[in-house]
Amino acid sequence: MSAPSTHLTPEDLLSAATGLLAAEQDPLANMANLSALIFEALPDLNWAGFYLYRPHAAAPASLFTLASGGSGGAHIQPVLQPVSPDATAQGEGEGELVLGPFQGRIACTRITMGKGVCGTAARTRTTQRIPDVHAFPGHIACDAASASELVIPLVAHGQLLGVLDLDSPRKDRFSPADQQLLETLVAAFLAALPVVA
Repeated sequence: MSAPSTHLTPEDLLSAATGLLAAEQDPLANMANLSALIFEALPDLNWAGFYLYRPHAAAPASLFTLASGGSGGAHIQPVLQPVSPDATAQGEGEGELVLGPFQGRIACTRITMGKGVCGTAARTRTTQRIPDVHAFPGHIACDAASASELVIPLVAHGQLLGVLDLDSPRKDRFSPADQQLLETLVAAFLAALPVVA
């Protein structure tokens, strides 16, 4: 699939993302292609990509996979050593976000949990749609041109995997419809994670 030459409708973006996810099972490859697709398909972006959760003192590791449980359920295989919601709420095992696949200018490599828009989204496990990043307490200016931001946490089976981050040089760039579109795309990505026995 080549990059779109014009901006896509939400339906076309979701269709293209679904096609990418169906064609590949490797999460890293999917994150790279989704970053490129989003960056090319949505107007007024200067950054689109992923940050991956890493616990403190974790050695570099392979990406996460889903493992089937003995009772027929699935769980995240602890390759990324995801943190549980209770541990984050209590400030335990917080770790940090580490730069993953992205499109745009050079980015911050590591973000502490709870710091900036990305760290806040990861800690609270809630989407952050920020109309003016310069008014956000503790904003991390990886690119001074960024004016608004949308960050969606990647949470599967109650475990934090990372965040999808989009930046725009235009204030109030992201609408509730954009948020819903990207949350749907993240849900499709999470659903496409491979399950291992």
